[in-house]
Amino acid sequence: MIDSWKWILTFRKIVTLFFIITLSTACATPVRPAFKVNESLSIGSVQGDSFVGERFPFKIKIPTGWQASIKYPEFLVEQGYGLEGLKSTPFFLFNPLTQSSLQIDFSLAKRTARFDQGIIEALTKMAGGSLMSDLEEEYGKNFPVQFSQVLPVQLKGVPYAARMSARYSVKGQPREQGWIYAFTEPYQIFIFYLVPEGSEDRDKDSIEQALSSFEYLGIR
Repeated sequence: MIDSWKWILTFRKIVTLFFIITLSTACATPVRPAFKVNESLSIGSVQGDSFVGERFPFKIKIPTGWQASIKYPEFLVEQGYGLEGLKSTPFFLFNPLTQSSLQIDFSLAKRTARFDQGIIEALTKMAGGSLMSDLEEEYGKNFPVQFSQVLPVQLKGVPYAARMSARYSVKGQPREQGWIYAFTEPYQIFIFYLVPEGSEDRDKDSIEQALSSFEYLGIR
């Protein structure tokens, strides 16, 4: 099975490389003050029907039947996610019965990196190419994948965000894999979700409900 973390890691490298190239050809003047994540803070906690982040200031509603955790569920390893990536990801939402999942990660933007909706959408589309390359490496050339269009997405408190998804089958088992790339000062936000066979309609609705409730709470 494809190592899903390999694809996610490549996506991060694409983002980093893009800004290195961009900043090498432009004036690398800082556009934001220095900021450091307070690693002593807890990731956050469940409060009622929501998870509220502390180290990273966000809030998201937990769908009915789903669980929120700062530790990865073991089934993600079986789905192909590498331990390195899972251990470094701060937050997971998942359905323990269907094994659908959503991951949220934050990364500080470089002080000189400039963002707009066009840049966000371009990098989101590049992630699709990265996923396609990994799938072809694992399953052969011309592996059938149906990609969605890159679309802007509204996340509360987030000025720039885009999403894309891919549908494909592995050993006859369909799945949908989606991703969102976003920026709000001073963070880049990465959201990844995976919906396996048999739970598409119900779990996709739950994921949409969770995403619609997502809110960036701002620097505290």
